[in-house]
Amino acid sequence: MAKKTQKANPGTMKKVLGYIGRYKLLLPVSMLLALITVGLTLYVPILIGDAIDLIIDKGQVDFGKIFQLLTNAAILIGITALAQWLMSTINNRIAYHVARDIRNDAFSHIERLPLSYIDSHSRGDTVNRVINDTERFSEGLLLGFTQVFTGALTIVGTLVFMLVINPIIALVVVLLTPISIFIAKFISSRTYKMFRERSETEGEETALVEELLGNQKVVKAFSHEDEAIEKFDEVNSRLERAALRAIFFSSLTNPTTRFVNSIVYAATALVGALIAISTAGAGAVAFTVGQFSCILSYSNQYTKPFNEISGIFAEFQNALASASRVFELIEAPCEKPDAPDAAVLENVSG
Repeated sequence: MAKKTQKANPGTMKKVLGYIGRYKLLLPVSMLLALITVGLTLYVPILIGDAIDLIIDKGQVDFGKIFQLLTNAAILIGITALAQWLMSTINNRIAYHVARDIRNDAFSHIERLPLSYIDSHSRGDTVNRVINDTERFSEGLLLGFTQVFTGALTIVGTLVFMLVINPIIALVVVLLTPISIFIAKFISSRTYKMFRERSETEGEETALVEELLGNQKVVKAFSHEDEAIEKFDEVNSRLERAALRAIFFSSLTNPTTRFVNSIVYAATALVGALIAISTAGAGAVAFTVGQFSCILSYSNQYTKPFNEISGIFAEFQNALASASRVFELIEAPCEKPDAPDAAVLENVSG
């Protein structure tokens, strides 16, 4: 029987969205800035392509129009940079405010947990969930905000522009690029369990260190130093193996998708060059060098988000694994309240 792959609980994502919903006023602003950034980024290659087409032959270069086009491109690049900075600022604010809210809820919930929970769960693991797991989750959430939405817009926008310029080249790009998504999904679906194992082992190590340091006098009194070192070495070795395994498999995503993207770029260049040669001298229907340059730029921009998003798949599995551990703490049953008819102590002293 094939081994079942452990995946993130869909309920975890729903809980995350609930926290993000508290900042719903900032989300539309971030999306608008992403739209502006992508739109201007896709328009700049058109200006560059038009400038290239103005370089016709020796003595037939329209320097005035070229300078105007390049000036417009520089202005648009400056506006794009400003929009990206504002978008990153807003995304940082959302991600770290969400992490703050989760930490507040986790710490407040700890104060309402029964003593049985505190006795049955190591303090180091609980601290690791509140601090490290929440931090890891916020980093993954920030990546998602910064790259997923803009990446999706870039993919759609570049596809539309390529279809307008040359449908044949656009078809070649569309047929090849989904391969990188399939590769990324295959890898990321298997890394969730690895990242969760790393978080759990990290919590175990934190708990062990906290216990040994807090009871150092007892350790020395019973000459338990060697056993303590052996136990720490064993847990630390397991953490090393778990971390290396998770990072190794998640890092496979980037080089494999880049390999696919390089194939797409080479195929685009080959097909575009053949079309440019075959339509040379065809008048209005000719595929110009400027258009060829423009579509090469779009091909590169189209495949880049696939590479970024595929890398986020693995990182997001790490974030969800950490988030699920924090939510397990937040959702642990609280101390049972007193019965409605319980006696109320009055005038208590001592």
